[in-house]
Amino acid sequence: MLLDTASLMVPLEIAQLASPGPMIGPLPIRWYGLLIASAVLIGVSLSTYLAKRRGVNPDLISDLAIWLVVAAIPCARLYYVAFEWDSYASRPAEILAIWHGGIAIHGALIGGTLASLLFAKLNKISFWVLADLVAPSVILGQAIGRWGNFFNSEAFGRPTDLPWKLYIPPAQRPGDYTQFEYFHPTFLYESLWNLGVFAILLTLFFRGLKPNHRLKNGTLILTYLLAYSLGRFWIEGLRMDSLMLGPLRIAQLVSLLGIVLGGAGLFWLYKMRRSLPDVISPTPLENH
Repeated sequence: MLLDTASLMVPLEIAQLASPGPMIGPLPIRWYGLLIASAVLIGVSLSTYLAKRRGVNPDLISDLAIWLVVAAIPCARLYYVAFEWDSYASRPAEILAIWHGGIAIHGALIGGTLASLLFAKLNKISFWVLADLVAPSVILGQAIGRWGNFFNSEAFGRPTDLPWKLYIPPAQRPGDYTQFEYFHPTFLYESLWNLGVFAILLTLFFRGLKPNHRLKNGTLILTYLLAYSLGRFWIEGLRMDSLMLGPLRIAQLVSLLGIVLGGAGLFWLYKMRRSLPDVISPTPLENH
């Protein structure tokens, strides 16, 4: 008996992506908000666990999380609105509608960094110790949060016919690309990249717990800055909705800065064998 091999083949089209919409079925809950909330809860749990392994008071993580949420989310929104002001000037009520999408991770990082510096100063703990404990949670949260772009049909790339192409509804397509149906799922590219960075950071963290492989304070956050920025730079080049400053893509400029700072910081730590400036004087525990 001959088999119909054609019937056993999986069409390439099955791999295409299409958003089911921003709402969770009939519920008045948006995927975007649920994903952000989930990322925060998972991140706090992870960083609390890492703090215990690192010998740092885990209660500090719970307190810091409040500071980060209060600072990072509004800053992420304001950063986005500032570079998209022309589209918000005529509809100011939309500025607060964060559930419609439109936040920028670089704005969140700026707000979170400022909040962390103040928190570390007030609590008399090394900023770099805190940053290293939070870095894996931040990149994992970014990997989760990127799926909010999927459900909102936003942050996609140029048109493509690749098997994993993303279907974008007509209303969400840029004006010059209404004739195209499928685009690069840049949210997926970045989510996968971020998961890879997350794996690197966790590997470094647990390796650094071994007596003969101690990491210098700041290693994880600088590795995060370098690795994330490398991925974001090339992925941003595919996107159709980049925040712009004239002809320049803001995210690529900031990513270049992140690459330089991350690389220079690691060079300073491991080649120059110097400690990073901190909000407090280093102690033997914090300077291994």
